[in-house]
Amino acid sequence: MSAFPHSLELVKPREIFIRGVTTEGRTFRPSDWAERLAGLMARFRPAGLSRKEAHLGYSPYCVPTLVDGVRCLVVSESLRDIEPMAFDFLLNFARDNQLDVVEACLTQAAAVDAEIDAEIDAEVKDLQTARDALQRVFQTA
Repeated sequence: MSAFPHSLELVKPREIFIRGVTTEGRTFRPSDWAERLAGLMARFRPAGLSRKEAHLGYSPYCVPTLVDGVRCLVVSESLRDIEPMAFDFLLNFARDNQLDVVEACLTQAAAVDAEIDAEIDAEVKDLQTARDALQRVFQTA
């Protein structure tokens, strides 16, 4: 049970994935559409993270990514609290261009990927240990 009352618990905001696939199944063009939109949203940052070079990096609220080979734009619902018009602009862009919109959480996918990476690293380490042992055997023979 949490030490905080239910109303004070921190909840991770949902993320909206705007996928670069139209409702007709075609790939959306231009191919850098997600990077362009993320560049427009680069100025929206959490308080205290704004800096002079903010235009050189993406906002944590709007990040382009590739999911299963499909270009996507991951939009945090937190953007709605900071700048509702920017949030609405992105969702209207998706609607106007008939892009697929999915609610998900990028960190959950990242956690699964991290587990898989850890398992692969362990297997690679075991393989390297076996190779080292074989080299020692051949060197003594």
